[in-house]
Amino acid sequence: MVFKRLLGSLGVGGPTVDTVLDPGAALPGGALSGQVHLQGGGTDVDIEHIGLELLARVEAEHDGGESEGAVVFERFTVGGGFRLAEGERRSVPFSVTLPWETPVTELYGQPLGIVLGVRTELAVSGAKDKGDLDPLTVRPLPAQEAVLEALGQLEFGFRSADLELGRIGGTGQQLPFYQEIELTPAPRYAHAVNEIELTFLAHPGGMEVVLEADKRGGFFSEGHDAVTRFTVGHDGVAHQDWNTLVDGWIQQLVEHRAAYGTHASYGHHDPYAGGHGHGEHHGHHRSGPGVGTAVAAGAAGLAVGVVGGMVAAEVVDEVGDFFEGDEEEGEEE
Repeated sequence: MVFKRLLGSLGVGGPTVDTVLDPGAALPGGALSGQVHLQGGGTDVDIEHIGLELLARVEAEHDGGESEGAVVFERFTVGGGFRLAEGERRSVPFSVTLPWETPVTELYGQPLGIVLGVRTELAVSGAKDKGDLDPLTVRPLPAQEAVLEALGQLEFGFRSADLELGRIGGTGQQLPFYQEIELTPAPRYAHAVNEIELTFLAHPGGMEVVLEADKRGGFFSEGHDAVTRFTVGHDGVAHQDWNTLVDGWIQQLVEHRAAYGTHASYGHHDPYAGGHGHGEHHGHHRSGPGVGTAVAAGAAGLAVGVVGGMVAAEVVDEVGDFFEGDEEEGEEE
């Protein structure tokens, strides 16, 4: 597929490209490194630039329902300005920094259902082609993993994860979409909520944790959502009592949900004041993490939920669709 597309844009006998990412999962805000391997064609050519694009499979809600498409959320130039001789083989190493809000695609080595890709663009003598497309795997930051681990130990279960086009009001969100992890409630909260939705918004100084709980409707009322936001730092992860901290967040979320039902109001805190959060009430949801702690794969209930097999099977299908020619759908050039 890659070679045929390159030949179509750059001419028969033109150069080909193959990008190989270094092994292992990347971290949000961390380095993504690898090599771009070029193979010269039937004539000498000038390589004007070699670019990388980060793509994400994103869901969008609209009047007609929901649709999916690929969104480019970062671009890099990693080489160029040289002549590639006929038949010449050349490798161009690169190392770029991922955005802090790059979605997490796996937990304890198990896929979450999030599809990311790295696409290579080659510009040759005035002609451009978006060629090689490779899957991108991203593991959680230490603080993100600690929160998920705590939720698992508190008996919350993994339901699904996706990327939603839009922005969460009142946050420092940078990307045009956000990751949403849906969790089944722990037994002691099952009477109050149907599910908990979790979003991480990481930045160099720490991380916003956005939690949303649906509100069960009664005989005379409709269900509503309640949202709370909290902040944590990247440092000192191993020294934090995460179970107690996260359980406190959930209790506050549930209390906000209950108070929303009585039309109560809350005070608002500085969202970047460490350890604090504030509650918000919405008739509808949103618009549109130093030193780690070693966690065994079987330790968290969340990991058990992912390992079930169904999620992994669905991911295979999504990856297949993503890499079969529709990756430009919905993206903005």
